[in-house]
Amino acid sequence: MSKEITADSIRKEVEAKNVRFLRLAFTDVNGTLKNVEVPKSQLDKVLDNEIRFDGSSIDGFVRIEESDMVLYPDLSTWMVLPWVDETGARIGRLTCSVHKTNGEPFEGDPRNNLKRVLKKMTDMGFEAFNIGFEAEFHLFKLGEDGDWTTKVPDHASYFDMTSDDEGARCRRDIVETLESIGFEVEAAHHEVGEGQQEIDFKFDDALTTADRVQTFKMIVRETARKHGLFATFMPKPLEGKAGNGMHTNMSLMKNGKNAFYDANNEYHLSADARYFLNGILTHARAITAIGNPTVNSYKRLIPGYEAPVYISWARKNRSPLVRIPDADEVTTRLEMRSADPTANPYLLLAAALNAGLEGIKRGEEPMAPITSNVFEMPEAKRAELGIKPLPSTLHNAIKAFKADDVIKDALGEHLSASFIESKELEWSQYTQSVSDWERSKYMGY
Repeated sequence: MSKEITADSIRKEVEAKNVRFLRLAFTDVNGTLKNVEVPKSQLDKVLDNEIRFDGSSIDGFVRIEESDMVLYPDLSTWMVLPWVDETGARIGRLTCSVHKTNGEPFEGDPRNNLKRVLKKMTDMGFEAFNIGFEAEFHLFKLGEDGDWTTKVPDHASYFDMTSDDEGARCRRDIVETLESIGFEVEAAHHEVGEGQQEIDFKFDDALTTADRVQTFKMIVRETARKHGLFATFMPKPLEGKAGNGMHTNMSLMKNGKNAFYDANNEYHLSADARYFLNGILTHARAITAIGNPTVNSYKRLIPGYEAPVYISWARKNRSPLVRIPDADEVTTRLEMRSADPTANPYLLLAAALNAGLEGIKRGEEPMAPITSNVFEMPEAKRAELGIKPLPSTLHNAIKAFKADDVIKDALGEHLSASFIESKELEWSQYTQSVSDWERSKYMGY
């Protein structure tokens, strides 16, 4: 069992490890990790929840006339970052929730919002929403100007042995860095695409895992730069190549046991698991807006690759939206395969959990599992089986989100409005852009 982190233990570690600055991290509506950095002389104010910042400068937060926000650090997230400057000084990091000046949790903070939905879960008698993320990323070489290129550091593929290339060395360094700050890394390997990597860390409760994936992405980017590489979690960085997904493994705990497991069921899924699954499938189109929140996301969700395109589920078949991996009682779970790493993890988990809880409340069984490749299935057969497509563009996904009261409720009024505004602006900007492909195709007209 890990040692409890207290204000006193943080003070002692700040002195013992020569921590000179404190980084107070939080997340905006688009999933971008933000931080306020203060010198260690402000440590007492940090621990007493007295650090304020201007919320009007953050996407999806507040208007300028109501801009003061306060950071409440979660002491359990304390860590000393693994990098030391030339003087031997280090930086401490705390993940924070955002509050109003009257002490109330700010409803526009994605982390607070996930806590709100988790409260719904405990009110229904469940103890935890366990999550395992599988976030893929690409490594590219940095150019002479220090900016990214699309030159890959290797030409390997899935699980290839690449012990001597730049990507493999970087991946090993990332794993060691993660372990140095308390991550339990379960696997690391080369993915299908050239320069594409995957590192999986141990599942945990939803809030802890959402916090960790934000830290994970920061560590990946910083470590890559040390190796002269650029790390990107962009869903589809290379045309015609495999994209980056973030498979989301989910289960609920009740009475100290996995509430999704039933040894007597054909698929080892309890009634709650099947109802939860039906909730995910029912609200999948709206969830897609949260799990695939960029224009580029939909260039990954196309036939011909392993990313799902149709709303269905299966056991061993990897073409549907949700897969039920072979597992024992502890690890029985639903694997939602659509999300990508540009998703805000707090919003994604709030949306998936709210959909699943709604499914449990309704108590309806999901459609029959798919045993054949849904990509190769004739359209008439998919229609006969009730298999609908995921949205094909961000525009269509936002339309689905706006029409789904359960998923809007998962974000709450403030975050829903902020999310819609941000994504509609992104879509508008995209529709006004002119690509090299368009010029090549149409300049001769």
